[in-house]
Amino acid sequence: MAYSLRTTFKRKFIAGLFVSIPAIITLLVIMWFFRFVDGLLGPFYDRLLGEHTTGLGFISAIILIFLIGIISTNVFGKKILELADRLFLRIPVFKGIYTAAKQLVDAFSPENKTSFKRFVIVEYPRAGCFAFGFLTKECSIRTDTEENEKCYRVVYIPTNNLYLGEIILFKKDDVLYTDLSIQDGIKIILSGGIATPSHMKETRQ
Repeated sequence: MAYSLRTTFKRKFIAGLFVSIPAIITLLVIMWFFRFVDGLLGPFYDRLLGEHTTGLGFISAIILIFLIGIISTNVFGKKILELADRLFLRIPVFKGIYTAAKQLVDAFSPENKTSFKRFVIVEYPRAGCFAFGFLTKECSIRTDTEENEKCYRVVYIPTNNLYLGEIILFKKDDVLYTDLSIQDGIKIILSGGIATPSHMKETRQ
């Protein structure tokens, strides 16, 4: 009887632990993000008001980001952002960091229609092994001795979560196109493959 109770308790405890861990991690991330953002503008309000008000910096940051979003979606705002881009690109040290960060964010932005084009499957890193990747563009190579161009597909293969990976050229016929969207592909990569659907459909290019 005691063994049965102990086994039942252990099984239920482990089940509860696995259910609780994602929620706990989510709460910790939200709390860390709240404190981080609140700490950016919090000191300004502390000096302005003479006392600390928890959450005021966070609310101000959310409002500021929202206003920037509104400005960036109209013609006048886009002109301002273009001027800001040119200004940032004139600063020697800031130029490299800003350019790299902007390109990285743009690549994964759903608003950017020129970044990832398709979520694909390729044979990599060796024969018989397959990897998920993102088709970024097409290119062709022609040598001096050949008149016909060789067409290739440029595929980005994440190797460390999502933001680090390999850029590989594949022949056209070596790329398998799936019916999954870019957003579905990102979910699969971020989940470590857990979000991979049981069935996928091969589609034409």
